[in-house]
Amino acid sequence: MSAPAAPVAATPTPAPAPTGRGGRRRGSAFVGTVPFLLYTGLFLLLPTAIILIGSFQDGSGGFTLANIKAMGDPATMDALWNSVVLSLVTAVVGAVIGGVLAYVLTTGAPGGALRRLVTAACSVLAQFGGALLAFAFIATLGTNGLVTRALASSLGITIDPNYLSTLSGFIPVYLYFQIPLMVIVFLPAVDGIRPQWREACETLGGSTWAFWRHVGGPLLLPPFLGSVLLLFANAFSAYATAATLVSQYNPLIALQIRGALISETGLGAPNFAKALALLMVLVVGVMMALYYLLQRRASRWLR
Repeated sequence: MSAPAAPVAATPTPAPAPTGRGGRRRGSAFVGTVPFLLYTGLFLLLPTAIILIGSFQDGSGGFTLANIKAMGDPATMDALWNSVVLSLVTAVVGAVIGGVLAYVLTTGAPGGALRRLVTAACSVLAQFGGALLAFAFIATLGTNGLVTRALASSLGITIDPNYLSTLSGFIPVYLYFQIPLMVIVFLPAVDGIRPQWREACETLGGSTWAFWRHVGGPLLLPPFLGSVLLLFANAFSAYATAATLVSQYNPLIALQIRGALISETGLGAPNFAKALALLMVLVVGVMMALYYLLQRRASRWLR
């Protein structure tokens, strides 16, 4: 009886040669990011570098710390405090009102006409700022504004003609674009609360308060706080609206930069203005870093 034949080893099939498509794809992806990298470098990184270097230079280009020390001036500290207070108040109030509006929108049909209309209006109003917004409030609540004259003639109520130039007068102006921005930013987070979670809570005997306390609230808290930080940075960096309303003094840190660049005596301080701008960059940068961390934490749940 013959022995069984030994098994023949399978000859390995050579791997196909690379076609180069992956390399071409990576190359095309890199080429597609070049315009973004150029934009970021020219309009974000380069100005930041110029501000950073100029903050530590004197008029002749030498190194100095005088610009940093000059920020301890009482007028500058008052302007910084006013900017922080204004940004914090408008951020919190705008976040609360905008958050409620965002929740109301989610109670309706996702593709309903009301929701499309409100979101479209918020998208426009969130970008409606600067001189146009200031003029709208001046025409409404200014010295000869429509509401000012109507209240004076019908009810005998007189509005302070300098109201819009004060810190309290800035608040309703800033809320005009803070609330719509909150609706746009916070609406996706509210949409992320799934109806199945509430149904599961009700099935287990939980009330509406229990759902929001143990499920909905903890899930929405990180994106809500992140939205507050975003609104704070948005108000803190706003310039054109306040600059149009105020021309005689500089109650905000952004207007202090204008005053350092354009002096009535012709003795501007551009390097001091760069130091103030560096301070604003640092504050906004910290707010954006915290916003990124909160959004990253919330994205793990709201998907």
